Amino acid sequence: MILAGLSFAQLLAVFGGAAAFATALYILKLRRRTVAVPFSKLWERILRDKEATSLFSKLKRLLSLLLQLALLALLVGALGDPRAAASIIKGRSLVVIIDASASMQATDVPPSRLGAAKEEVKRVVRGLGGSDRMLIAQMDAVTTALGPMSGDTSEIERALDHVKATDARADFPRALRFATDALRGLENPEIVIVSDGRLGEAVDATGPVHLGDVKLTFVPIGRGKRNVGITQFSVRRYPLDKTHYEVMLEVTNTGPEQEDVELTLFGDGTLVDLTKLRLKAGERLPRFYPNLSGASRTLEAKIRPLEGSVDELPADDRAFALLPERRRAKVLVVTPGNTYLEAALLLDEYLEVTLSSPLEYASKYATGNVRFDAMIFDGATPAELPRADAIFLDPRGPGSPVKVDTEIKQPGFDRIDRKHPIVRWTALDNVNISRGHKLTPEPGDKVVGSSDGGGPILVTGARGGHKFVAMGFDVRDSDLPLRVAWPLLLLNSINWFTDEDSHYISSFRTGEVWRVPVLSSSGQAKLKPPEGAEMLVPVHEGRAVYMGARAGFYELTGDESATPEAPSKDGAQVKTAFAANLLDADESNIEPVKELVVDGQKASELGGFHVGVRREIWIYLLLAAILLTAVEWITYHRRVTV
Repeated sequence: MILAGLSFAQLLAVFGGAAAFATALYILKLRRRTVAVPFSKLWERILRDKEATSLFSKLKRLLSLLLQLALLALLVGALGDPRAAASIIKGRSLVVIIDASASMQATDVPPSRLGAAKEEVKRVVRGLGGSDRMLIAQMDAVTTALGPMSGDTSEIERALDHVKATDARADFPRALRFATDALRGLENPEIVIVSDGRLGEAVDATGPVHLGDVKLTFVPIGRGKRNVGITQFSVRRYPLDKTHYEVMLEVTNTGPEQEDVELTLFGDGTLVDLTKLRLKAGERLPRFYPNLSGASRTLEAKIRPLEGSVDELPADDRAFALLPERRRAKVLVVTPGNTYLEAALLLDEYLEVTLSSPLEYASKYATGNVRFDAMIFDGATPAELPRADAIFLDPRGPGSPVKVDTEIKQPGFDRIDRKHPIVRWTALDNVNISRGHKLTPEPGDKVVGSSDGGGPILVTGARGGHKFVAMGFDVRDSDLPLRVAWPLLLLNSINWFTDEDSHYISSFRTGEVWRVPVLSSSGQAKLKPPEGAEMLVPVHEGRAVYMGARAGFYELTGDESATPEAPSKDGAQVKTAFAANLLDADESNIEPVKELVVDGQKASELGGFHVGVRREIWIYLLLAAILLTAVEWITYHRRVTV
């Protein structure tokens, strides 16, 4: 037997002091009241009885003293926290990892898989031995310890209450590595996994996880497997008509039975489309919505099961997306006059076009004091490269971003880099050109279009931190202005400059680190999540960095003192919104796994926890003290000890 609390010497000192004080109280002479009575014969009888019972009275007071000393001994003994030496050695060190990923929101067991998991852990906590220690950790995209390694059951249950489900998938290897690190060097280490088992292999970028001598225990949760979820969702505007947009989404039935669902699409909170779908077991059904209108910013898709169908995971029944914000791009056109060019730019109402002659440009705009998102030089090449992204039509002279070589007769677009964003949705193969010039790109430039007989005639690249597009012929020497490809080529190039379309992300994936452009001079930004209070997030190199675990719409606010008149070139603004989604077919597959194998070791079933059995002796000492107090109270009122 050893003492885990106060030492024996300390306990002896405490008991000695308390016992001396209690004994002194009993030694004190009992002061009797003086009462005048009218009849002496009565008191003669009482005094004779007192002589007969004086010895019994002394015994009663001695019994009361012994009860008090026993009570003190029990209380002081409890302070010492006595324990059997064997129990100290055999105590377990446990890390309980609770799966809080999206699949644990399934409702196949009441109230949910996560709720059932927490109840299982509570039973384990209440069955801890007196020398057992436990740490509660939440597992989703990251692993979070919710408290220290402790044997205090109330402290462990408080940590358990902080486990919340997220809309992300579980990073199982990271959780195992956390647990093995936490248990390193401890006696009888054990990892308890409480999950539906949809965890994947215990392998990450550094290789498989090795448990060593750590015992692995698995508590399976869940029994259902019928679910339909949205596994893909994206949106984009049309380049020539930004009031219209198109939507692509995918609905997946991960269950073993045919399901009927209703798919609803909302734009800015207004119903856009409603469709009833029938999905076979395991079917992935893509849906495409072209030429939609009516929404300016937000889109949301929802599914719900129809009568006779079952959908046991609500987390993947909704998806969110944001349309690119329709902001005006300031464009400077330097031209001696070109109706084809001016007319093509009129097709986009969100272009703020400023026309300038070559002489006016040299005197007013060449210094860069007036900011533009893009410049177009039509047959008028500046003396120096402009301080902005620019399109050069038939460039000449030293101000050209690429060297202009020999003249080419009847060049054509024989080879086209169709993956480049400036030629998307264009057909340039059969464009007829009477004459042009060969362009000689520099290392790092991209040849988008070239002629077999002459060489490059459409080149892109960057100079001085600014992008450029160079076209080696005058459009009036071709039939390009008569084709739809002409305005598309111009607008694609402007969108490529502003990154509005080619790099726009309509939604982020939960469980990943997001880097959202935002203006901030303080190194922090305010983030308002779909649920919960506003928080501060760090800003690194002009981007707010945050690990997102909730699906929905977010609002990010930067530092207003850093606000320019227009957004920065990478799309950063003071206040911006973005969306996040789960979109994970593996996480939507909610069929539980009953066995777990890690590092060739099959996880064992949970055992050794018996609710109500504790090995802390001090608890029983306190119970004995309470019982003794009750005995003292009863004997006092029965006039036995007084």
